[in-house]
Amino acid sequence: MSKYPFHEIETKWQQYWEENQTFAVTEDETFPPEKRKYVLDMFPYPSGSGLHVGHPEGYTATDIYCRYLRMNGFNVLHPMGFDSFGLPAENYAIKTGTHPKATTERNIDNFRKQIKSLGFCYDWNREVATHSSDYYRWTQWIFIQLFNKGLAYESHTPINWCTQCLTGLANEEVKDGRCERCGTAVVRKNIRQWVLKITDYADKLLSDLDSLDWPESVKLMQRNWIGRSEGASVFFRLEDSDDQLEVYTTRADTLFGATYMVVSPEHPLLGQLTKESQKASVAAYIDAAAHKSDLERTDLAKDKTGVFTGSYAINPVNGKRIPIWVADYVLISYGTGAIMAVPAHDTRDWEFAKKFDLPIIEVLKSEIDVQEQAWTEDGVHVNSGFLDGMNKDDAIEAMIAWLEERNLGTKATNYKLRDWVFSRQRYWGEPIPLVHCPTCGIVPLKEDQLPLLLPDVQSYEPSGTGESPLAKIDEWVNTTCPVCGGKAKRETNTMPQWAGSCWYYLRYIDPKNTERFVSEEKEKYWMPVDLYVGGAEHAVLHLLYARFWHEVLYDLGFVATKEPFQRLVNQGMITSFAYQRADKSLVPTDMVEESAPDQYVEKATGERLERVVAKMSKSLKNVINPDEIITEFGADSMRMYEMFMGPLEVSKPWATTGLSGVYRFLDRVWRLQEERTISDEEPSEEILKVLHKTIKKVTHDTDTLNFNTAISQMMVLVNELYKIDTLPRVVWETLIKLLGPYVPHLAEELWQLCGNEPTLANVPWPLYDESLTVDSEVAIVFQVNGKVRSKAVVEKGTEKEELLRLAKSDERILTWLEGKTIVKEIVVADKLVNLVIK
Repeated sequence: MSKYPFHEIETKWQQYWEENQTFAVTEDETFPPEKRKYVLDMFPYPSGSGLHVGHPEGYTATDIYCRYLRMNGFNVLHPMGFDSFGLPAENYAIKTGTHPKATTERNIDNFRKQIKSLGFCYDWNREVATHSSDYYRWTQWIFIQLFNKGLAYESHTPINWCTQCLTGLANEEVKDGRCERCGTAVVRKNIRQWVLKITDYADKLLSDLDSLDWPESVKLMQRNWIGRSEGASVFFRLEDSDDQLEVYTTRADTLFGATYMVVSPEHPLLGQLTKESQKASVAAYIDAAAHKSDLERTDLAKDKTGVFTGSYAINPVNGKRIPIWVADYVLISYGTGAIMAVPAHDTRDWEFAKKFDLPIIEVLKSEIDVQEQAWTEDGVHVNSGFLDGMNKDDAIEAMIAWLEERNLGTKATNYKLRDWVFSRQRYWGEPIPLVHCPTCGIVPLKEDQLPLLLPDVQSYEPSGTGESPLAKIDEWVNTTCPVCGGKAKRETNTMPQWAGSCWYYLRYIDPKNTERFVSEEKEKYWMPVDLYVGGAEHAVLHLLYARFWHEVLYDLGFVATKEPFQRLVNQGMITSFAYQRADKSLVPTDMVEESAPDQYVEKATGERLERVVAKMSKSLKNVINPDEIITEFGADSMRMYEMFMGPLEVSKPWATTGLSGVYRFLDRVWRLQEERTISDEEPSEEILKVLHKTIKKVTHDTDTLNFNTAISQMMVLVNELYKIDTLPRVVWETLIKLLGPYVPHLAEELWQLCGNEPTLANVPWPLYDESLTVDSEVAIVFQVNGKVRSKAVVEKGTEKEELLRLAKSDERILTWLEGKTIVKEIVVADKLVNLVIK
């Protein structure tokens, strides 16, 4: 008896699938629309560290589902590619002197090899990589469509700027006012940027969410990110001036309680508002604010800071003179960059007013003293002139009408969503296909001039001026205008990594097309994506940006569907063990030793550590390498274990003991065909019932992505088969088909050993007989006073009288009835008999 030879089996079948193009797919019109499925994984960034065991979780889930669909007669598009532009490759190039293209393509080769080693059924003929000029030619083309539609514009935008790395940073890359990478203090710097007008699509992006089969949590995150609110624009006249300061508020009804105003440090009127006596303190405050990220500035727990500008505005509802302050808790990116402060009914405004001794006026009847604490609940209006006695909704409506009648304000809609800052001052990204001409202005390249290639240079160091490294390459920058032919200069900013991932699902459909980004016919054949699986970390930005681009392409008539991804599933994270100090900081695993069973200490200090579950991280050295797992246990074991760990959407800790258990199960399956004779005899009724229950369960659970429970049921069937000496062929071959999507290498081998022609990939999925999934016998429990005292197996549907007779004649029940009186008899059909005694 040999052990399950997974090494030979897996190599053999991976080679077979590749040589025979088993999973290559075409737009076969014999498949009706309802028999076509597009199943998509979020494609990976090819980092130098390769895959860890968390990456293949979603890939395995979609692989099982796709194999199941093919066996059910579907034409399935299931592609894979690489999101290969981005900052990490460029940083590595600067550090090592290696061209980012070289490192990226080396990483892609490794990722591809790792992914293929797991036997996934991708159509590799459709592979894309966003850094390939064949691909980014069309990314540039889509940008030009956005530009021509008026959705791309140039702007000077304040960003986080690291003076050491000489680059802009996302808010998430700033910690305590310093660059996360190098620790240098971050400043706010106005940089020339290209911006996309995603706000023009805010309402569509909101309303179309309702049509999608997505997790409600993801929809809510997108709704909150867009942040649509109904309110009013209110105009405050500046004292001794005809100019005015505009604010946006959702609570125009509280205007009588506005006692001061605040503008952001970046507000364009701040210079005009600042009186001579205040210029030095305001300038110092602006400089200090420039060293903080937006996240720090809006932290509700932080101490409120601000400086009086010296100017006043006039409250339009009562003519009162109110001071104008500058404070960093107001952002230029939200609303108008200016607020009216109603400290009696806003905690943030209340704290500011208390600190700077500003008036607090109650305008909503409250149950507390607003001089001691802000009242943030609603109430009847007081101290509000013509609004007194009104509720919130009526008061808002009345105030907006009053303002509009006097041209002091207007009803308005606002969004938290800001236009998308689209350019980066880096080398390793798509060149933006625009030219700056002194005569014609900013003009796009013509289609036959695409792709605009990245210049092949050896220096990728940032320029330090706020321009990308491309700005230093004169022979690339200097060009001719596509319109007038005169001297012009290329745009030197590059696109962000998000650009390539905004539309890759479309290029998979038609990756070799040189005439169009996707064939109209092929796009209509496959779109929308039926199932999109990936991590929850992309719940907002990637999905929002991709939806925006798709909506634009739809409006322009280039695609036939309004939304790209009909169904979305976020797989849970696979975590690993780490070790935590008393202060909650984590210790790398190589710095830990076991001092006693299940007790751990830090080697250097001897401090006791708690073992905790954490995200896999190179710095914690708790990353599980799939290559090592495949070498020791095989790809099928790893695939099945990741699906058996728990529900797909739930995060689970990796445990090698569980993996070993799955390996032993597959070894048992292998030994079944070695230890048993396969015969053409009819199976017993008992085995037949277990088989059909298994077909039903695995069919339902695979269809609904509940893979862990499907695996459990297959284990039940295998256990039953070990109880018999001969394997009925109909049962054995059906089990192999059910195993096929889950452990395809093993299943293909077993299928062939049964004398069948390869491949199992398109063999019809087994059907079940509903009548054989229903038990003819049921277990009935016998209770006395609600406690189980015995049980019996009876024919399903046994009459009440017979169940009572069986219960009262049961030997164990009789001992409880002796000397007692039955006061009540309760019978639940096919479930229980309960005798109540006293």
